[in-house]
Amino acid sequence: MRAIAITEKDNVATALGDTKGGEVVVVHQCDVNRKIKVRDPIAFGHKFALQRINVGQNIIKYGEVIGKATATIEPGEHVHIHNVESQRGRGDLPTKE
Repeated sequence: MRAIAITEKDNVATALGDTKGGEVVVVHQCDVNRKIKVRDPIAFGHKFALQRINVGQNIIKYGEVIGKATATIEPGEHVHIHNVESQRGRGDLPTKE
């Protein structure tokens, strides 16, 4: 199975197919391939951590902040609504001008 991370800043990768927990995935990131063992089943199109992401740390995909970690996320762990708080499209946060 393969996954992709677009920029060097990305701390998550996107699965290009369904994976089983414990499976080793080849991640293509900026012309470099590396292997990472996923901890959880990851569905096609879902994200997993490439490195440890601490509570409150930004989740970065496509070089952009897409949310903040609400729990510590270990490498290979599924990154989704159970451990990420969105920072986009929220009316309760100040907007950048």
